[in-house]
Amino acid sequence: MSSIRSFDYIIIGAGSAGCVLANRLSANPKHSVCLIEAGPPDYSPWIHLPIGYGKTMWDPSVNWKFHTEPDPEMNNRPIYWPRGKCLGGSSSINGLIFIRGQKEDYDHWHDLGNDGWSWDEVLPYFKKAEGNDRLGEPLHSQIGPLRASSIKKTHPLVEAFIKSANQLGVPTTDDFNNLQQEGVGYYQLSTHNGLRCSAAKAYLKPIKSRQNLRIITNAQVSKILFKDQQAVGIEYIQGGSKHQIASQKEIILSAGALQSPQLLQLSGIGPANLLQKFGIPIVHDSPGVGKNLQDHLQYRLIYELNQNISTNVELSSLMGRIKIGLDWLLFRSGPLSIGINQGGLFTKVMPQSKTPDIQFHLATLSADMAGGKVHPFPGFTMSVCQLRPESRGYVEIVSPDPLTPPKMVANYLTTEHDRATSIAAVKFARKIAQTNPLQGLIRREIKPERAESDEDLLEFCRNNGATIFHPTGTCQMGPSQQKDAVLDCELRVRGVGGLRVVDCSAMPTLPSGNTNWPAVMMGERAADLILQDQNNRV
Repeated sequence: MSSIRSFDYIIIGAGSAGCVLANRLSANPKHSVCLIEAGPPDYSPWIHLPIGYGKTMWDPSVNWKFHTEPDPEMNNRPIYWPRGKCLGGSSSINGLIFIRGQKEDYDHWHDLGNDGWSWDEVLPYFKKAEGNDRLGEPLHSQIGPLRASSIKKTHPLVEAFIKSANQLGVPTTDDFNNLQQEGVGYYQLSTHNGLRCSAAKAYLKPIKSRQNLRIITNAQVSKILFKDQQAVGIEYIQGGSKHQIASQKEIILSAGALQSPQLLQLSGIGPANLLQKFGIPIVHDSPGVGKNLQDHLQYRLIYELNQNISTNVELSSLMGRIKIGLDWLLFRSGPLSIGINQGGLFTKVMPQSKTPDIQFHLATLSADMAGGKVHPFPGFTMSVCQLRPESRGYVEIVSPDPLTPPKMVANYLTTEHDRATSIAAVKFARKIAQTNPLQGLIRREIKPERAESDEDLLEFCRNNGATIFHPTGTCQMGPSQQKDAVLDCELRVRGVGGLRVVDCSAMPTLPSGNTNWPAVMMGERAADLILQDQNNRV
């Protein structure tokens, strides 16, 4: 491959982790770095307006718009899985929530045999990324590139939600990212000056002129190339033509929990029987590639209000939309600057849980589905999800064609614990709605409506449950004796050289909350691991 373009490092996927890696690895001008992304640049204005989440949720130009296989426990419904397809990846289209997860999540990773991933070891990397507008040491930083901003104005609906939760024993908190996650309050958001702060905005925009960094967009990687067991380059498709790039040091796969395992399988790393089925030469028989798929399943309870304090009202009238626009233009505040979810809550609903096991997102608007058209009445949405589901699914190729999406089997609600937790979560959400002062603002329940028994509530979950966009675990790290561990604790792909996976697929278990910031943390730590490896070889 001597005639082919060559870089020290090739990063596949410009999402939450990929953008971090491109920034940190190219900081040394001696390192040549290529970042390659299947989607376009992040030019769409809807990416940068926080409320544009409702638009990008359905936009095929920046969203892969995947669907799972029909899910037996979800009454055979295929579940819509949006994933980012542009610079910034899913950080350019997500709900903006700043959550790290619980201390116990990372200590659990360490206890599973992943040295270096305990809370005390990952906290410096969370802080390295964080530029918080309000919170500082010892748990936070105000100088990192990825901004975490507080919501400027209180909202009467969120205030009522907080007070009702207080009545049920949930304390108010001003920081969901401290050592005790339990509480209710306002989320901090990945925004700055009323605009989205994606990984691309935080990590790529300031360095795009570096001479040693090449960013290639609209280019889908079709396979990783190997010489014997060493990753030496990639093949990609751009404009209908195939191209190749060589790597001198490492290839880092950061295509996400759905497409990282797909690309490994297409490249000959995966379950041998699956690869043989499609005539793919086996580079390394790795049975865990694509297994261990986890996701947060959310249930959306919808209520009609008896007061015009819903964002529905503003969005449904010309004067309301003008006011929203002026709030943003003049003050960088209001719904355009916040997005959809403002209020958050973490608590326990299962007797065996030692830490919060459910999470709420309170939206000051309502629609039939996330990102759908708002209702013509004043309404709001309480979304609740189980934080640590036991159910596991898988991802596997259905064709050797890299342009064909893989098969995604979520297997939601396959354990009794997950079903029981879901029922308890919906019951607790209803308790909040039935407690003053929130109860006094509610005219009627739209969903779940007539569901009363546990059987009815479970049926509501099956008919209405949807992803909260957190697929993880499909190339999990773990100790060498763990059969399905695809990666070692330094995120190197077992059985080959020169290849790592750095994204949510590497997580052995789901963090307790939104996954964008944990993915960024992994990118920060992986950059250090990669550079340390290179220094040791010199």
